[in-house]
Amino acid sequence: MADRYLSFTGTAPGRFLTRRLGLPQPAALRRWSAERPVLDGGLLHLTAGTSKLDLAPVLARAGLGADSGRPAAVVLDATGVRDVAGLAEVHAALHPVVRSVTASGRVVVLGAPPDPADHHRAAAQQALEGFTRSLGKEIGRGRTVNLVRLTDAAAAESTLHFLLSPKSAYVSGQVIEVGAGAAGTDGAGGAAAAADPDRPLAGRTALVTGAARGIGEAVAGTLARDGARVVVLDVPQAEADARRLADRLGGTALLLDVTAADAGERIAGALPGGLDVLVHNAGITRDRRLVNMPADRWSSVLDVNLASVLRTTDALLAAGTLRPGGRIVATASIAGIAGNAGQTNYGASKAGVVGLVRSLAPRALAEHGVTVNAVAPGFIETRMTAAVPLFIREAGRRMNSLAQGGLPADVAETTAWLAHPASGAVNGQVVRVCGQSLLGA
Repeated sequence: MADRYLSFTGTAPGRFLTRRLGLPQPAALRRWSAERPVLDGGLLHLTAGTSKLDLAPVLARAGLGADSGRPAAVVLDATGVRDVAGLAEVHAALHPVVRSVTASGRVVVLGAPPDPADHHRAAAQQALEGFTRSLGKEIGRGRTVNLVRLTDAAAAESTLHFLLSPKSAYVSGQVIEVGAGAAGTDGAGGAAAAADPDRPLAGRTALVTGAARGIGEAVAGTLARDGARVVVLDVPQAEADARRLADRLGGTALLLDVTAADAGERIAGALPGGLDVLVHNAGITRDRRLVNMPADRWSSVLDVNLASVLRTTDALLAAGTLRPGGRIVATASIAGIAGNAGQTNYGASKAGVVGLVRSLAPRALAEHGVTVNAVAPGFIETRMTAAVPLFIREAGRRMNSLAQGGLPADVAETTAWLAHPASGAVNGQVVRVCGQSLLGA
């Protein structure tokens, strides 16, 4: 369903009226397209404190030119900030330039992991999180602000390129930690360069559950665009849609119920050549307040959204179906982080996905060479949200820093970044695709 309020605020009368009434003024977001794959404008690289990072080669490959007065992106390297006095340099660096960042522009702050042995430095680096989230809530005009904690510039290349591109249009106010990696190694631990940067997943096989429609369809399409051979998995009842999508993408359809006890074994049997990307997207809602929720509505949601993810992941790792350098991307939700009335079952299931990611990620990488991350969508414009009553739908759209709903493509682009061969240093992260929801940050 079209966002008529967003369209109205883009007109002269709409801008005048909403400004006078103090209403939200969302800006149309600049998203990726084949015709306009990079932001329009230059990149401004600033430093606070004394940094040891060599960012120049990484930023040069982001596709943005030198700043010519109105930057489309600003990268502030604050990894060298060690104390409260150093935070003044953060203010001094960004204060004069924030207003000049173009609409739908990007501000990326780089920080260091807090050092438990140095509480002054830890305090200063943690302060960057509050600073980043606050700036994201005030910067406006469709611009985003994110914090990346890193120690190795090369290992963070795919992350920086994602955040500095139109692909991250609905990702703001996030804190992403990037581990160290050896540049040039395969994706499990480093920053492997794709043979074709426009098709980084070429030669790789990706499976997306719940892929026949909605967000899953967008994820499958985006992974195929990036070169993956996509297996479209959905329930037998969705056979027509699943086969139609698989044919369009040049992939294959796999029809089965992910809640079946042998689902993992059947998936492994259907992929004798192995799997590189596993996207757990299948999910259902059965909303009702807890006092009115029968046991079957509780158990069905937990079984689809969480238990099936646990069972199939365990089975595919045990079978060796996921190859070294593989990626697991699960779908959580802002409801699992902030909670939502009428969704105790759904919120529990999605919070469980977060727990799975944080616990499994280090072991999966160490034992199988596979990373495990999650995307946590906020209000995304789908057929499901189009059926939500008008006033609740409008509240969902406006209660984020970008004052609008996201699109399935926003979740898909974030998933594709986590699936990228060069994203091996991104592990155990839960990235909210929510326009920086005002609830749950």
